[in-house]
Amino acid sequence: MPIWVFKGALLLAAAIWGMGTVVIKSTVDELSPSWIVGVRFLGAGIILGALSFPKVIRSVRQPGTHHLHHGIVLGVFVFLSYWCNSTGLADTTASNSSFLTTLYVVIIPLISWFIIQKLPTRFNLVAATLCMIGVGFVAYGGSEGGFSLRGGDLITMASAVFLSFHVLYTAKYAPGHSMTTLTVIQFLVAGVLGVIAACATGPLPDLGSLSAQTWISLVYLTVFASCAALGLQNAAVARVDPAQAALFLATECLFGGAFSVILLGETVSATSGIGFALIFCGIVVSEYMPLLFEKRAKGRLQEDGGSSAAQVAEAQTARDEDRAMEDADAFMR
Repeated sequence: MPIWVFKGALLLAAAIWGMGTVVIKSTVDELSPSWIVGVRFLGAGIILGALSFPKVIRSVRQPGTHHLHHGIVLGVFVFLSYWCNSTGLADTTASNSSFLTTLYVVIIPLISWFIIQKLPTRFNLVAATLCMIGVGFVAYGGSEGGFSLRGGDLITMASAVFLSFHVLYTAKYAPGHSMTTLTVIQFLVAGVLGVIAACATGPLPDLGSLSAQTWISLVYLTVFASCAALGLQNAAVARVDPAQAALFLATECLFGGAFSVILLGETVSATSGIGFALIFCGIVVSEYMPLLFEKRAKGRLQEDGGSSAAQVAEAQTARDEDRAMEDADAFMR
């Protein structure tokens, strides 16, 4: 199959996730964030679990792997991140949510030292600076002549923090684990937590009164945004150059912003637009530039006739760590 097919799959996955923000925004007024998270991930977990049941059972029974324990930890982070994201959408625009949620790409390197003992690079620091300035522009552009962030914006940024922890712990737990099994367990855990939170904070929804649009939204989030897009991404990232894959996946926030304007009629001020552009540039610097520079450095080493065994081993170790982070990052966008 030609490589452009897999690149197209990555763009399609990014578009599906970008559209997911718009779908949640149009649903959150009729169904609480807890119910949205609960139905979405419980349904996705059941679907993926049914499709891979024998593999999941074998993995859980495998001694010494701790699939169940690690899957529960990841499921808690999934619930917290997506609950915050859905809750934030009740008090912010879908375009703001699309870009602010993607801040997790930049947050990850800044907190990775505490979890996997990996210091941020100069690219990460530049990216963080660009994103901080971008958030400042968004805050100023979202108010009438003043500098402020809505409560929904702040909750959305909290979802980016929880998503960062999810990616880091996924990278930490991935070696020696079945990612399919971890996915099924964490989806089921996030779904159960969503249902528990919904029952604890409000009455059961009147299913008969839900509009057809809400049911379609739930199906979209469950089947397409949680299952189909994950399958597209998994099939493509193994075949596309990592630097290109990172760039394609980074377009998620662009799709989210575009769909918000086209489908929801949202308007983006010039100041917010500058902020969105800076955030996207920060994401590109954090995701794409390190891989591009590494590729060029590898080419120079080959031109120079190679390097010492120690340099090769050091480079390979660093690359293995980066690859684990990229796979975890792509896994839960």
